[in-house]
Amino acid sequence: MLALCRKRLPQGTWIEADMRGLHLGRRFGAILAWDSFFHLDAGDQRAMFPVFKAHIAPHGLLLFTSAPTAGEAVGDWYGNRLFHASLDPDEYRSLLRASGFEVLRYQANDPECGGHTVWLAQSRELQTV
Repeated sequence: MLALCRKRLPQGTWIEADMRGLHLGRRFGAILAWDSFFHLDAGDQRAMFPVFKAHIAPHGLLLFTSAPTAGEAVGDWYGNRLFHASLDPDEYRSLLRASGFEVLRYQANDPECGGHTVWLAQSRELQTV
């Protein structure tokens, strides 16, 4: 996927890394964890909220996908086993709030997004001068 990104958007910066230990020393206006975050187990997902907080700019947006309920599943993707996990939506809300985010939108099984459960949150952090 990175090779495709580099080809289509050569001006971009593309980094391959384990999101669980990410320390880029930068903040971004948006963080997108679409079809990625839910491949972490529950404990690793909980530990990601400080990572999101450390990388989001004041009033930045966080968009991620989860399942609509807590649980784990192993599926098949082109003949490969694929792990999925999700926390309860109330726990996601609590983790977001504790990390300084406000939920702007939550849509379980959104038909406009291929049935994904979608979260959109915004950092409540104020710009410091």
